[in-house]
Amino acid sequence: MAAPFEDLANLDRFVHEPARLAILTALAACKSADFTYLLSLTGLANGHLSQRLARLESGGLITLEKTFARKMPRTVVRITPDGRRAVDEHWRRLGQMRRSARRWGQARPEEA
Repeated sequence: MAAPFEDLANLDRFVHEPARLAILTALAACKSADFTYLLSLTGLANGHLSQRLARLESGGLITLEKTFARKMPRTVVRITPDGRRAVDEHWRRLGQMRRSARRWGQARPEEA
């Protein structure tokens, strides 16, 4: 069994960053989302969301489709298969770590 916090230190930090994790989790639950919806869902500022989306896109975890609707720009965001695998694996590992943490209090170190 790994040391209690060793698994936490070995999480994918790219996915684990709170804003990126929120975006990936939201996208894993739907077919696609537009920029405005992600703004309202995550509570991020425009620039912050744009930066996080650019990083996720460069990491191959999402795709961005920029179009115009009635002369207004519209950005549609989709999670890629790699992105879905990454966020699913991340949540699986977090759940596994949570279950392990519940057992920490039950295991008593041997007294010297």
